[in-house]
Amino acid sequence: MVPIGEEYVRRELEFIPATCKVIEYYSQSYGCPSCKEGLGDTEKPVIIKSKVPMALVGKGPASASTVAWTMYQKYANGLPLYRQEKDWKQYGAQISRTTLANWIIYCSRSYFQPLYDYFRRELLKRGFAMADETRVQVLNEEGRKAQSQSFMWLFRSGEDGLPALILYGYSPTRSGSQAREFLEGYSGYLETDGYQGYNNLPGIKRCSCWAHIRRYFIDAVPQGKQYDYSQPAVQGVQYCNRLFAIEDSINKKHPGDYEKRKQLRLEKEKPVLEAFWAWLDQQKPVRNTRMDKAVNYVLNRRETAETYLEDGRCSLTNNLSENAIRPFAVGRKNWLFSSSVDGANASAVVYTIVEMAKAHNLNIYGYLKFLLERRPNQNMTDEQLVELAPWSEELQSIKNRM
Repeated sequence: MVPIGEEYVRRELEFIPATCKVIEYYSQSYGCPSCKEGLGDTEKPVIIKSKVPMALVGKGPASASTVAWTMYQKYANGLPLYRQEKDWKQYGAQISRTTLANWIIYCSRSYFQPLYDYFRRELLKRGFAMADETRVQVLNEEGRKAQSQSFMWLFRSGEDGLPALILYGYSPTRSGSQAREFLEGYSGYLETDGYQGYNNLPGIKRCSCWAHIRRYFIDAVPQGKQYDYSQPAVQGVQYCNRLFAIEDSINKKHPGDYEKRKQLRLEKEKPVLEAFWAWLDQQKPVRNTRMDKAVNYVLNRRETAETYLEDGRCSLTNNLSENAIRPFAVGRKNWLFSSSVDGANASAVVYTIVEMAKAHNLNIYGYLKFLLERRPNQNMTDEQLVELAPWSEELQSIKNRM
């Protein structure tokens, strides 16, 4: 038999399990024999030692790749540390969950915090921002019971055409003072849900989320009446859907053109809004019903619901911030709580780095490892820190190789 041709059949994806290596560092000492012979009794020999790279964490076995993988598994994949402890054991490494937690806390505070602070300074310079918050449980918090609910806040830049900034922040309460403290120095538009803790923040003009408004009307639709257009709640949903359809059409036809976006909103969406307000004024729902709650919710936010018409860079919804905080909410279902305030703060910082990597299409593990290798510090200037930001030319040029 002789070959007469070939044809493609299939291809298979082969999985090659990860392996752990132990790298040992030695420092060599050098001395001059001739100098030693010529020294007197009072003189000391000259000894030179070779330089050894600084350890990432104390004198333990933590390396940039090990800590980056631990962070990636927990904050990107939602894998709790107790399960990671078992995973490391399968690879032959005995690393306790306490050690893993200490690595995360130390590295987030020592290496990620300077970059986190830089991101926050950049966010405060912007004129368009978004915010959201969700619950988190911290077991060991001074003066509070383990069952107490604390909060994780999410602040991010808006649709201003500049590099996306996404920051998490931990606080023991949901008080508006927390938002005021985080956004101190910020002046501009702020897109949020209906939470009143954002009211009266200095220098801020609120924009209400139309996705939340629509959600209230959807919840008020009687079961099985979704297509009964005589139902007031269904009519409210239809008004909202019309706004979303126009907005979607504008964004598809004129992406990034904020002046055109403002112009078309005033031409096409404002008449819909005027009709919506006229319709809403005519509604007399039964008290304490879902429709009553929906009507009151919207009427209480009538002014801020139209703020987005003032500038094309304002958002119609708060969906971007909700999408950014969702990974935290999903991960929380797996790891359930933070053991300490230090752990909660570390989670806020590492989640920030993870979500920033996602927003700029970087390999998450690769970016974490990159930062732990470069080790940002408090002595770096903003010009140096911007080179480590996920939108930097260097990172964008190598993102396919990370």
